[in-house]
Amino acid sequence: MFHDTFVALFAVAAGFTASGIVTNLYRLLAGARPGKLSQRLFWALIAVAGPIVLIEKAAKAKRTQSLSRYGFWAATALCGYWSFAIGLFVLQFGVTLSRM
Repeated sequence: MFHDTFVALFAVAAGFTASGIVTNLYRLLAGARPGKLSQRLFWALIAVAGPIVLIEKAAKAKRTQSLSRYGFWAATALCGYWSFAIGLFVLQFGVTLSRM
């Protein structure tokens, strides 16, 4: 049981890490004033970058009191689940590479 819990938590952490890396690489490459091409690229990358973007927006809305506590925790739970799904892909990719 502990092994499964550890793998699940590791998958969430790997998903958040992959999301953060993709988000920050996009921000570095897009620059301060993104053009139409970089905006289209952003929508293509949002599948991986989504958890970080969503939690940043939820945190900002929570600080300005425009989001309830329950809305913030719902966004956090969604980001956790989304990161878990991304993390499973990352772990599977790592296992595939290790078997080569």
